[in-house]
Amino acid sequence: MFKILAGLLLFVAAGIAIILGLLRIEHAFAVELPAPTGSFPVGRVSYHWIDPARIDALAPISGQKRELIVWIWYPADAGASSEPAEYLPAVWRDAVTHEQGSLMSNYLTRDLALVRSHSFADAEIAHAQRTYPVVIMKSGVGALATDYTTLAEDLASHGYVVIGSDSPHSTFVVVFPDGRIAKRTPAGNPPENLAEQARRRVANEAVKVWSADTRFELDQLERMNAPDSSSKFAGRLDLASVGIFGHSFGGATAAQFCHEDSRCKAGIDIDGNPFGSVIDEGLTQPFLYLLSDHSNEKGEESRQILANIHSICESDKAGCQIATIRGSRHFNFSDMALLKEHSIGRAVGLLGPIDRRRGLRITADVLSAFFGRQRKPAPGTLNDLSKQYPELVFDAK
Repeated sequence: MFKILAGLLLFVAAGIAIILGLLRIEHAFAVELPAPTGSFPVGRVSYHWIDPARIDALAPISGQKRELIVWIWYPADAGASSEPAEYLPAVWRDAVTHEQGSLMSNYLTRDLALVRSHSFADAEIAHAQRTYPVVIMKSGVGALATDYTTLAEDLASHGYVVIGSDSPHSTFVVVFPDGRIAKRTPAGNPPENLAEQARRRVANEAVKVWSADTRFELDQLERMNAPDSSSKFAGRLDLASVGIFGHSFGGATAAQFCHEDSRCKAGIDIDGNPFGSVIDEGLTQPFLYLLSDHSNEKGEESRQILANIHSICESDKAGCQIATIRGSRHFNFSDMALLKEHSIGRAVGLLGPIDRRRGLRITADVLSAFFGRQRKPAPGTLNDLSKQYPELVFDAK
């Protein structure tokens, strides 16, 4: 028995070693994100913004001002001498590695230093148009804004200025220019062991903070767009055509922000559970709920989420649609679909059977079609995309 047990242990150990070796090899392969499909090259800049009017309700220390790291992707005039932007700067990569540990960083995720995006650092904004419409992008809880680079770059290549932000104490880690690192707190990221009602209370408070962040970002953009501003974006932003989309909790924020701020002209919630007063009070702007495939989820929580979404859509006189990408799961909407180890992501239900790049392609095309129609209404509807992508299914009204 001892020899049999020892043999089994050696067999298991050898199997684990082989798996880890294969994961380590995969970790070292370079990954090129899907190329943008629009006609514009893409520039990227980042800013550190502090809101002097707000105390950070999510911070572990009272009295701190709310501050954000903001990333902007935009149509650019980029030449051969333009410097490619790193997917994620080195100081951020170090902070992420330290926080998530060796197993996740070195075996279950691709090396972020080897991820190739399609943005140019601090390039000149394109002169092809006088102004460009603005779309705000909100990440999910824990996710970095750069986790959605594929979607941001594609939308920017079609002539949009895309503003993403990292939310201190909700985002996995936030690295400030002075070297400070903000980590998640229970107020910004409700613990899994909280009872459902307690989690919803925390989430309802957090969505207020995120919505206020979005209003502040838009206020900052208005200042940057002023004729006397020294910003490269001075006079170049079309702030009469502001859209917003978000994934997961960022999607909930998109709906709540549109409910609270009339500057929002259209929005998309990508697979986000609604929170906040928008559930009871509804929307007045065109809005889209783009969902992963929940067809096999029959629990009470899933039923309630879908009921809330239908309640919001039924109240939206401007037009609300609900669509599903069949075969997708929650993480098929971000770069993590390409950067997390695929078989493990499938095994734990984070990724669906849909081809990972195709899932991102469908999502990107939905974004550009939806926001394009808000600016230049044309014959046809979003439903026409389902002819090109059979996986994209719209709810019948």
